[in-house]
Amino acid sequence: MSSSMARVASLPDRHPVGSLVATVLACELVGASGVLLSGDGVTAWYPTLAKPAFTPPSWVFGPVWTILFALLGVAAWLVWRADLERRAVRVALAIFALQYVVQVAWSGVFFGLRWPAGGLTVIAVLWVGVVATIAAFARVDRRAALLLVPYLAWVSFAAALNYRIWQLNP
Repeated sequence: MSSSMARVASLPDRHPVGSLVATVLACELVGASGVLLSGDGVTAWYPTLAKPAFTPPSWVFGPVWTILFALLGVAAWLVWRADLERRAVRVALAIFALQYVVQVAWSGVFFGLRWPAGGLTVIAVLWVGVVATIAAFARVDRRAALLLVPYLAWVSFAAALNYRIWQLNP
């Protein structure tokens, strides 16, 4: 391992609170970046759609995603702290990063492109990615895997909501 990689791998041990805060903030920023791909779809298009009765009020989404992104950050931090030299850690973090890219892409497809059918496809891939992330995290730190369970529940709910919106808005 190179000396710079060794420094990065040892940071969580030397500065656990700082690295935790940095990881959570990074997850919040990456998660929030989906807004950039949404254009005005959230404010101009989404309110015009027919939605199922189980649709939460719009104000619920921001706090829920903020909490979920924080949980994702803590979970990733726990796995990262486990030792980057371990293959299971690197694999788990790679799967985590890939599912996060898909999560951000969903906003661009559903809101930005205003395409519920495409959003449904992306969220199905995301759901598989979250399950894979939970399984990979469980091999490293069971606490990290458990922190992702609310995320899986919310993505499952969001998939059902996306499906019904697609049905109601042909």
